[in-house]
Amino acid sequence: MPVIAVVDYDMGNLHSVCKGLEKAGATPNVTYSPKELERADAIVLPGVGAFDPAVQHLRSRGLEQPIKEAIASGKPFLGICLGLQILFESSSEGTQPGLGIVRGKVRRFIPEPNITIPHMGWNQLEFTQPKSILWEHLPANPWVYFVHSYYVDPIEAQIRAATVTHGNQTVTAAIAHENLMAVQFHPEKSSNIGLQILSNFVAQVREKIPA
Repeated sequence: MPVIAVVDYDMGNLHSVCKGLEKAGATPNVTYSPKELERADAIVLPGVGAFDPAVQHLRSRGLEQPIKEAIASGKPFLGICLGLQILFESSSEGTQPGLGIVRGKVRRFIPEPNITIPHMGWNQLEFTQPKSILWEHLPANPWVYFVHSYYVDPIEAQIRAATVTHGNQTVTAAIAHENLMAVQFHPEKSSNIGLQILSNFVAQVREKIPA
């Protein structure tokens, strides 16, 4: 089975992510070792919490450059929730610079009457890259589980793989470009749809492992 490094930087629900990857047919390896990231077949960057502590924890563990090098090398990479947001250049939630792997900013939902912030619960995806490997074997407009007050706003619109609408605001729910994929929702909490998304990611990892 492919070995997938799950990055441990004290900012994620690692147990549920690992269980999801196991069900999808992978062997998760929770680690903060740059050498383990290099040896793994793929990397998952989960995340729950605030932007500034997340990037500070990553940098204090010397993980920023190894993550950038892994993505640049073509290794399959999946960011989840906060693990999507910290790939961007900056966030209105904090003052620390993000990793800057994706051009753009993280923004807060604009308050509206009759909508809740954070955006929390089940909502439907609208695919903007319907042929992305992430969405294989999924129905149109599947329901997935969100918990967030901030959303990513990429400068390059073509990397947007899906959107979600909350109130009157339609925002990016996922990005995908070559080996780099990241989602705002929690696939590990999204029942069978989430498991299929993780299985699609694992299938791409298998394709890249030399025979």
